Amino acid sequence: MSAVLVGTSHGTDDPAGQAAVRALLDGVRAARPELDVREAFVDVQQPEVGDVLAGAVRDAVAGGASDGGPAAVVVPLLLSTGYHVQHDIAQAVAAVSASGSGVAVAAEPLGPHPLLVDILADRYAAAEAAHGPFRPDDAVVLAAAGSSVAAAATAVEEVTSALAQRLGRPVTPSYGAGAEPRVPAAVAAARAAARAAADATPATSGTPGGADTSAPRVIVVSYLLAPGYFLDRVLEAGADVVTDPVAGPARAEKADPRLVQVVLDRYDAAVGS
Repeated sequence: MSAVLVGTSHGTDDPAGQAAVRALLDGVRAARPELDVREAFVDVQQPEVGDVLAGAVRDAVAGGASDGGPAAVVVPLLLSTGYHVQHDIAQAVAAVSASGSGVAVAAEPLGPHPLLVDILADRYAAAEAAHGPFRPDDAVVLAAAGSSVAAAATAVEEVTSALAQRLGRPVTPSYGAGAEPRVPAAVAAARAAARAAADATPATSGTPGGADTSAPRVIVVSYLLAPGYFLDRVLEAGADVVTDPVAGPARAEKADPRLVQVVLDRYDAAVGS
């Protein structure tokens, strides 16, 4: 019997965000029909990760989980490490393992991962198809949830650098909480810098007989898993264009298969460690 996969997200009151997480776990179930996949949360929604994990370990052991390996793996459906990974999930894993009922382990959070960069680049391309073409002097800001844990910012900066290389243009990281710069400040700074650069460069294109005087725009790439509180705050931050979150458009019926693969990569690595 394989270790139970406990997909653990933050939780949200947003029905679209809830649906996106359910679709992601349904995608995992479809990709591995033999795998027991359960849903848990660290905040806002129920059931809590500790309760789900305890039941998963108990059921796996009763069902003949293999000796020497974990009975359950918590996969954080979170894009970076932070308090919920290092405290809530770690505490739940430690409590279950200490109870003697079976072994539980925690996988790494979903990011950074090359497939996430692929997804972000596609979200950017979709936004450009809808609102573009984007100009060379348009500014790009990546918006992450943020955390006071230093390793979280380091991971976001890694993704930002990889995305900038993929897009062939600068990308500035920003955060909803816990780290600086915050998204509204980054958007405002990017707009000011883009306008200053445009003012310093004579315009040569545009309509016949005149220069292109339109202002450069600010595009925010949402490095957020799904709709919810942080995406709402990003949408209020003053950007001209905001991409869909990593999980995709709010009404997407199926999860992006690349995101499903990231979840399974994290699960497989934890089982094999």
